[in-house]
Amino acid sequence: MPFIKVTPEKLSSAVTRQIEKLILRGILRPGERLPAERELAERFGVSRPSLREAISGLQDKGLLKSRAGAGIFVADVMGNAFSPALIKLFADHNEAVFDFISFRRDLEGLAAERAARLASDTDLMVIQSIFDKMERAHQKANSADEARLDAEFHLSIIEASHNVIMLHMMRSMFQLLREGVFYNRQVMFKQHTTRDLLLDQHRAINAGLQARDPLAARKAVSAHLSYVENSLSDQQKAERNEDIARQRFEHEKTR
Repeated sequence: MPFIKVTPEKLSSAVTRQIEKLILRGILRPGERLPAERELAERFGVSRPSLREAISGLQDKGLLKSRAGAGIFVADVMGNAFSPALIKLFADHNEAVFDFISFRRDLEGLAAERAARLASDTDLMVIQSIFDKMERAHQKANSADEARLDAEFHLSIIEASHNVIMLHMMRSMFQLLREGVFYNRQVMFKQHTTRDLLLDQHRAINAGLQARDPLAARKAVSAHLSYVENSLSDQQKAERNEDIARQRFEHEKTR
């Protein structure tokens, strides 16, 4: 008969499995410091030797790492998907910039649709909380905080989609996403794009999610990123037109 003898699970194995799931689900993030050994053992309800065995095994797997005198940290197992040099290369070439926006529109639209269906009430509270912070930051003259929260808002939707592959892929691309948010806003402001309009677009995304309307959420994400794409395209056309106009002006002065 295909039966296997049941054996009690080691406490260290239970601890290992729980920490692995926290990392997998993106709850414990790269670079995050774990509580001190005594506190962590108490939280798990295990002895310190059992905890040490689990931590050692996770370090061997490359999921945790120790820093002398600082403690135990979640390892940066993904890092950035692209090197700083490649990010700069992307930003300097239109093809990559527009491909990135297209990629975001497809992936984040799917994530928003999934989040509207699958997010827990707490997930939606997190998204609402970040949007509320965006509204407060919107009142400041300096737009840096609002731009940072813009990136966090989009990542919170990815988290609420509850697809761990999508989550870790986008987390690994966070630097590129953040650079994209700052770059897009800076360029769009040259086109007299108002911060009010961008905030309204995020408000529409949030409204679709809070209403648990997958189609509305996806459409709002698509509309927002299509607007970003068109604004960048318009600015590039404006810059080309300005170059031509300056050439005409310089020529006219010499006539």
